[in-house]
Amino acid sequence: MSILFMFPGQGSQHVGMLHALPQDPAVTRTMDEAGEALHADPLELDTEQALGSTVATQLCLAIAGVAVARALIRQDAAPDMVAGLSIGAWPAAVVAGVMDFGAALRLVRLRGQLMQDAYPGGYGMAAIVGLDEPQVSALVAQVHTAKNPAYIANLNAERQIVVAGSDAALARIVALAQARGASAATRLRMAVPSHCPLLEAQAAELATAAEKAGRHAPRLVYLSSSRARALPRADLIVHDLAWNMARPVLWRDTLRHAFERGARLAVEVPGGGTLTRLAHEVFARGAPARGAALDAGAGLDAARVRIQRQRRDDAA
Repeated sequence: MSILFMFPGQGSQHVGMLHALPQDPAVTRTMDEAGEALHADPLELDTEQALGSTVATQLCLAIAGVAVARALIRQDAAPDMVAGLSIGAWPAAVVAGVMDFGAALRLVRLRGQLMQDAYPGGYGMAAIVGLDEPQVSALVAQVHTAKNPAYIANLNAERQIVVAGSDAALARIVALAQARGASAATRLRMAVPSHCPLLEAQAAELATAAEKAGRHAPRLVYLSSSRARALPRADLIVHDLAWNMARPVLWRDTLRHAFERGARLAVEVPGGGTLTRLAHEVFARGAPARGAALDAGAGLDAARVRIQRQRRDDAA
């Protein structure tokens, strides 16, 4: 139980990300399945113009995550457990065998559309680095109003916290955080206020749609980043997928739970580096047995070799 695949959320997207996927039969098959499920060419989703859409961004991340994970699995470099940050939970569930890829993509498209329609402008998210949770919570409490709401959205690391809310609220929080000594306080490439009560109505609608989708018992350990623990049943996982847009992300605690369950190599799929850096803080410091974090985007062959080496170390 030593290999964890981590699937990133919005903010990790980039122009041409689907065009840059590795050449592998599993990737080709995944792209073909995506086209059939969406009745559109998925390669049209990763242009600069298309990625201005929340819908296209979330679809790109889901497709890329499944494609790279399948390529590694085909090359005998499979995970033991999976976890996804925000939209990353959906490819994690597909890789765990809980939901068919086509059904998941159709729900991801609905997810993005619900979020985009609810907040076409005036809202978003900001990352605060260098302040801890009590400090950021105090800033949020100082700024939050019914007219200009703000919420803690992601607890990514001890001193990396994401806030969601209105543009006006986020601007005040960024300014206050900088005045309090934050090492960084910046807006993210997010057009919607995810992981807070502002999306509860949309999560409820998605949950109703998700109930109609088929589901299967997980073949791997699925870690919920909304609850920071493993969910053993398909119904719990599908519920978690639908509602994660309205619940805070407990990423730091999720990584700790993975380490406590025996994960020793955390692989970011498809890559980008953000989750790798966050995992390094947890895995490299773990005791008594330390672990490591790896960015699959640095090269599929290198990831395969490192995963297979970890398997040999486990067996030794």
